[in-house]
Parts: sequence; C-alpha cells; structure tokens
Amino acid sequence: MFYLYLLKSKKRNWFYIGSTRDLKKRLIEHNSKKVKSTQFYSPFDLVYYEAYQEYRLARKREIELKAKGQQKEIILKRLGYL
Repeated sequence: MFYLYLLKSKKRNWFYIGSTRDLKKRLIEHNSKKVKSTQFYSPFDLVYYEAYQEYRLARKREIELKAKGQQKEIILKRLGYL
C-alpha cells in the first residue's frame, strides 16, 4: 500500500501533505527532524491519510491537494481544524 498523509504540527497551526509507502516510518522521520521541509515544525500528529494500491495515485492526490487549496480545506473542515 501507498499513502497520502496529512500531518499537523503540535507547535503551530501548520499542516503538511505528503505521500509514502511506509506511513509509520515516515512519521518517525518527520518527528526526528530528518525531513528538511518540516524540521522546524516538529513534532507532528498524523491527522489524516488515504491508502492507494499504486504510488502514482498517492502522489497524484498529494499534488492535487497541494495545488487545490479548496480540497485541502474540505478535509480540514471535516477534521474540525477550520
């Protein structure tokens, strides 16, 4: 399985969208400050994910959510963050 995921910083009201094959490992990497783009916002909670059979589909969804803020907003509203 491959995953699209949404993290929320425990320090700030900041969200990160990514995709990965190993969700647990990737969350550990983010929280260990091994990911350059998120190191200053660590630690994180995993607040949302979607599972896909193929990486290209997870990656496509990641790009879609990053490009179309409205779809990200819909997810955040459903989760109670907006």
